[in-house]
Amino acid sequence: MDVEDNNDADRYRAPALDKGLDILELLAEQKDGLTRAEITKLLGRNASEMYRMLERLVARQYVVRSPSGDRYSLSLKLYALGHRHPPMNRLISEALPVMQRFADTAEQSVHLAVYDRGNLLVIAQVDGPGTWGISVRLGSRVGLIDTGSGRVMLAFQSAEQREHMLAEHTKVKGEITLDPAVLEAAYQEICRDGFSRKDSQQTVGVTDVTFPLLGPSGQAIAALTCPYLRRIDEYVAPSLDEATALLKDAAAGLSMSRDAPAQNSD
Repeated sequence: MDVEDNNDADRYRAPALDKGLDILELLAEQKDGLTRAEITKLLGRNASEMYRMLERLVARQYVVRSPSGDRYSLSLKLYALGHRHPPMNRLISEALPVMQRFADTAEQSVHLAVYDRGNLLVIAQVDGPGTWGISVRLGSRVGLIDTGSGRVMLAFQSAEQREHMLAEHTKVKGEITLDPAVLEAAYQEICRDGFSRKDSQQTVGVTDVTFPLLGPSGQAIAALTCPYLRRIDEYVAPSLDEATALLKDAAAGLSMSRDAPAQNSD
């Protein structure tokens, strides 16, 4: 960089903006958040200026504070803003060919959902190749609490982010209310197994299989779900286990994290 470039950089500096961006970039790399003292130390900043900046980021809902008030982590606001921006289109364009290959091989439909203002929004849907099947309409809002997609999205978040999502949640039509202890047990099971496979709580005869699409920090940015239907005629279609393995590979290929959860072999 020459002298003129250095002068331009100095001329257009915005120290307060730089501090806020430094905090956001630092927290983006932290799965479990950081205390104010840790943020101050890692950024080499003054404690009082970090306090003021963090309070403004919390007030604007870019950062959330833990229930105990001593840790800070990113909210999903930046992610939600990204939904309105072309990167979401890129996610869909990258996902659709992968989803089509899954649907053709597994002979099942598949849909992709992202978190949006307290529930999930279906942003991509591919039908299976057969003459019949089940699909979720593109653009539908589905429940955060009683669906495989919702529980997987919640399971692969920090505790603070999960609390924020649940606080934003509003029930959709027909949504089943579940006990918090049941939900907590479900999160632990999903994190242990790396995915969810449960009978649908909306439709009889459907087994929902869901894997997370993980971002760089290991948190779920989307959920990939196959509403599996078992054939009972003489046609031999891929089994539930085979479809689960295919969906696992599809989700791993779309995840940005190299630490995509492994499927339990049981």
